Amino acid sequence: MIDSKRQKELKEFCNKVDISFKNLELLDQAFHHRSITNENPGMKNNERLEFLGDSVLGMVTASYLYTNLDNPEGDLAKIKSAVVSEKALAPVALQFGIHKLLVMGKGEEMTGGRKKPAILADCMEAVIGAYYLDSGYKAAEKYVLSFIIPAINNVQHFGMKDFKTVLQEKYQKISKKTPKYEICGVEGPEHDRTFSVKVYLENKAFGPAKGKSKKEAEQNAAKIALENFDFV
Repeated sequence: MIDSKRQKELKEFCNKVDISFKNLELLDQAFHHRSITNENPGMKNNERLEFLGDSVLGMVTASYLYTNLDNPEGDLAKIKSAVVSEKALAPVALQFGIHKLLVMGKGEEMTGGRKKPAILADCMEAVIGAYYLDSGYKAAEKYVLSFIIPAINNVQHFGMKDFKTVLQEKYQKISKKTPKYEICGVEGPEHDRTFSVKVYLENKAFGPAKGKSKKEAEQNAAKIALENFDFV
């Protein structure tokens, strides 16, 4: 049974990402990393849900790409690979607060498992799998599209490279210089920090942008610069 504190946390997560679970125990299982089973034999983990969610994520993404883009198969495959990757899913997991709800073994916790991209991405897929079982394909599809469509739009606009790489290439081309990143704030306790970063191009500052890691904050600041700096 889930205690009242955990129920409240799960319901708050559902409200944040605009989903609704009939069976909160299924959602709770989606946050249980396999390391908890290693230390507590018999306790269920999220590996099977992750397996299912991976397939649902792939199907929803492929269907959307096929229906909405006229690109050849090779391009669609590259876009799909980019937006469902660990690199793409982990920042979304942090944005959704999934790291706060993870349940893992003490060993994994001590080695920073709560912020590991692979664990975060796997949990994203497990939540999708759990939601599919709980509420069906259409509900799971709506949830997936809420973060996949923006990711697809970013890939179309900026290409397959990450924002920092694109910004550096564009800026070096016109100035022969590299962007300068500055941490301008850190909030929250050590296990749940939020970083604020500005990026400087010439004498112009863009940001601050926030992220659950310095790398994520820098990526977000680079995105702001790409959208607002005149590279002509």
